[in-house]
Parts: sequence; structure tokens; C-alpha cells
Amino acid sequence: MGICFLLLVIGVCWAQYNPNTPSGRTSIVHLFEWRWADIALECERYLAPNGFGGVQISPPNENVIITDPSRPWWERYQPVSYRLCTRSGNETEFRDMVTRCNNVGVRDCRLVSLLDLALDKDYVRSKVAEYMNSLIAIGVAGFRIDAAKHMWPEDVKAILDKLKDLNTTWFSAGTKPLIYQEVIDLGGEPIKGSDYFGNGRVTEFKYGAKLGTVIRKWNGEKMAYLKNWGEGWGFVPSDRALVFVDNHDNQRGHGAGGSSILTFWDARLYKMAVGFMLAHPYGFTRVMSSFRWPRYFVDGQDVNDWVGPPSNADGSTKPVTINEDTTCGNDWVCEHRWRQIRNMVIFRNVVDGQPFSNWWDNGNNQVAFGRGNKGFIVFNNDDWHMNVYLHTGLPAGTYCDVISGQKEGNKCTGKEVYVSGDGMANFDISNSAEDPFIAIHVDAKL
Repeated sequence: MGICFLLLVIGVCWAQYNPNTPSGRTSIVHLFEWRWADIALECERYLAPNGFGGVQISPPNENVIITDPSRPWWERYQPVSYRLCTRSGNETEFRDMVTRCNNVGVRDCRLVSLLDLALDKDYVRSKVAEYMNSLIAIGVAGFRIDAAKHMWPEDVKAILDKLKDLNTTWFSAGTKPLIYQEVIDLGGEPIKGSDYFGNGRVTEFKYGAKLGTVIRKWNGEKMAYLKNWGEGWGFVPSDRALVFVDNHDNQRGHGAGGSSILTFWDARLYKMAVGFMLAHPYGFTRVMSSFRWPRYFVDGQDVNDWVGPPSNADGSTKPVTINEDTTCGNDWVCEHRWRQIRNMVIFRNVVDGQPFSNWWDNGNNQVAFGRGNKGFIVFNNDDWHMNVYLHTGLPAGTYCDVISGQKEGNKCTGKEVYVSGDGMANFDISNSAEDPFIAIHVDAKL
């Protein structure tokens, strides 16, 4: 699902691996269960101005309407036709959203579910490709293939080979859609993520599961062990990975990762995990944007994990309202609007292309690393105070910490960090701080 990005054509290869988002934009956000009208507004008023490159949306095609339980979130994943009519809106609203998001450089990635279709039949392949090509014509820039591990890679490829180039209203001639496939591969299974590399990127579910375990300090894990994060932890190659801290399934205890998965319910640790993901160069990053549901646990299981999006009495989805402090109302969580996460999306854009550098750790859960001479981030996930001098690799000057605040005009709204001529800086972080991490980058320098 979602809003994607342009793709670089490399030689004669498909460009379905490299999200060629508008220059300087390096992350997408999953606006889970949002209405098309609200997504169009969000692209214009927030996503584009804050450097988001794309949006993943919920499936736009007609689905089964389930009344017992009443309108669960997962009904969207039970398609009945290719008509663009769901509780997120109709075809007119969908077209308007795609146009408006593309016009401000935010691409439209969406979900295709191919499960239980006879994909070995050319007629079926052609009908699925026809639907996908109709979305490409509207301006959709890529596709997430749901449950891809339950389909033969060759069958998926046969459909993708029928796809047209992206709409030249917004994309360069010859641009192919981004493809990323849901392949849950936690190791020890016969089906591997690598089986699907020929079709596009794959979802690296080990990423959120392992990072959650480390940030929670379970099983003796420490942040110091993250020095070789990425392929060194057995993940797929960076240029084939779509990564995330949580997704719409595993934040509810479904899918991969189990109880180690961090979500907005664990806000303090979650912000650290997302901050680490957005600062680290591995993979292509997707931020989650959720809605609240009334959690109710029986024997450790949330029995309300089926509850659908905030809804009116008639079952229609409530609009996303924006509060004075820019957070969301109507039970929409909007993690992508949290200052710490929004500013780390910008951080990732600023440091794009810079090497992983200047790693430091205390042997436990205080760690720091830089991205060349553009950015530096420091975490204190220990149970004691941190006060250290570290080499940042950044030019001398006064920087605004983009976690506690940001640069506004010629001042910082949060902490200031002074980098000396030799690149050294002092970092003083309380273990009881609301956000026990600090991030600085060259665009936040006074």
C-alpha cells in the first residue's frame, strides 16, 4: 500500500529497488486507514514541507464489509473487486489525493494482494496487471505486495513484467514502479527474503524485532552491540531492505516480532528506536502513523486488536483533526507528527549519502555515531547519568538539538550543543529524561 517514489533506471535493470523520491527525501510514512481527503491535505500541509518522500496507503479497492466484529481494520485486506471504493473514499477522491500528493513531491505507494489467485494462469496475471496499470495511469508510484511469501516469485515477476512505466506527468520517461514485497523471514524457514530479490525490495521483519529487543535490554542485549547493525546482524542487503520499527500487524501482536516490537504505546523507547532507525544508513525507512484502539488484555492477549479506525456511528471513518500543538485528534496517533520523529526524518535527509562514522559506546547502553560531517546522534539507554566528550566529525559551531527542540530563526527552542574546532562536544543526558537522546546536524547549526 502506499505512496511511493520515482525509480532510477540502472542500465537495463528494473528500477523497482531504488525509490527515487524527489531530491533530498529519504523516508515514507504509512498513514494507516486514513481517508483519501485527509491524506491529500497532509501531503500539502505537512509531509512535503517536512521532507517526507512518500505515503503508504491502505488498499483502495472494494473489500468485504464485516459486521461481526464490527468493521475490523483487517477487512481492508479482503478484496472483492478492483473498484476504487472503500471507507477511505471513492475513485474521485482517490484520484484527487494522488494528484495533489504528486504535485508536492509526495509519491503514492499502494497495496496489492494477490493471495489465492491462480497466478500461474496468464489470464489472471493479465487482469492483475491491468488493475495495477490503471493505478499507475492515475499516478501511483509503487506497490507493496501483501503476503508475497505465499506466492511463487516467478508468478509475481510475470505480473510485474506486464507493468507500464510511471505517469510522465510527474515521473521521468522510462521510470518503473517501486516494488516491495511482504516476506516474513525471521530465519530458519524454507522461504527466504532473498528468493524475492529479483522482483524488488523485501520487508526486513528482523529489523524491528531485533531493535525492540535491544532497546528493551532483553536477553542481555545492549545498544553497544549495534555497532555492526544491518547486514552484520544477518539482515538482507541494505539496497534490498524496506525497514520499520513496527507495522500495522505487529504493533497489534500479529505478524513477526512478538512482544519485543516497540510501538506508540511505549512512547519513550519507541522514539529512541525510530530515532536510531532514521539516523542509521541501513535500508529504506518507513515511519508508522497509527490510530488508538481500546486495548483490553485477557491472559496477556489484546482481545481488541481487531478494532478498526476511529469511526462514526454509521461506520464511516472519522477525519483526522489537527490540534493547536500540531498533534492529531479523534484518536489518530500521528507518530509522524511527533517532533522527535519529524525532526529525525529531516536529519536523515540532511545526512543522506554520508558514511556511518565516529562510533562510540560505553560497553553498555550509551552509544553515539555520526554520518560523515553532516550529523551526529547520542543515546543514553542506561540507568545512570551520561556526561561525555565525543568526537562528532562536525564543523565547529553551536548546534540545536533536534530532539528537545529545533532551530527557529537564530535560536534553538531546545538544547544547544557546542562543537569545538577539533570536532569535540560535550553531551550531558539524564537517564530520567523524557527523551534520553540528542541529535545534531549541519542544517540545525546557528
